[in-house]
Amino acid sequence: MLFGKLLPREGNFFEMFNQHADRIVEAARAFSQLVSNYSDPHLREKYYSDVDNAERAADRVTHEVSKTLHQTFITPIDREHIHSLINGMDDVADLIQDSAEAMSLYDIRSMTDEIHRLADLSLKCCERLRDAVKMLSHIADAGTAEAALKTCEEIDRLESDADRVLRAAMSKLFREEADVRELIKLKAVYELMETITDKCEDVANTIEGIVLENS
Repeated sequence: MLFGKLLPREGNFFEMFNQHADRIVEAARAFSQLVSNYSDPHLREKYYSDVDNAERAADRVTHEVSKTLHQTFITPIDREHIHSLINGMDDVADLIQDSAEAMSLYDIRSMTDEIHRLADLSLKCCERLRDAVKMLSHIADAGTAEAALKTCEEIDRLESDADRVLRAAMSKLFREEADVRELIKLKAVYELMETITDKCEDVANTIEGIVLENS
């Protein structure tokens, strides 16, 4: 028994990364549907629940990665990269849930065009993040490594698009919103939603580091 515990094991980290990335996309899609169907209380509650369920499932994967990391002697990539990647990914899932919760907490009555655009960009970022994560187990192949880096560049561009939407949204808000309470609430929601793409960019930077060091 003791000898078995001392044997080096790699752990199924790439599969767990893929599972987590799938949960992120599930959360982002549910959040996008929540925004699209916000005027329907029944559908709003359904999609909010879907976001919550996906985030909790992502948490379980994060816990499993952490547990496996402590039990594994030899890892397929640097331990620090594993830790940084899974925690960054979990932050993405958390921010999607936080954004959904903020809409309820601040009693947002209707969705603005800017919220729709930020939700769409967040979903696209999360889908591209999933694509990049799924390439990690094959980055020894030069073509796959190059494709992963290009996908990370796409995430950077989407984050820049979200930055521009946020700036325009803030400008419009301070010019046109006469109700101070509405201004404060929408400002908080806009800023929180934009951090989803910020965190996706952070994870993309981690993936770039993994690719460059291991391809």
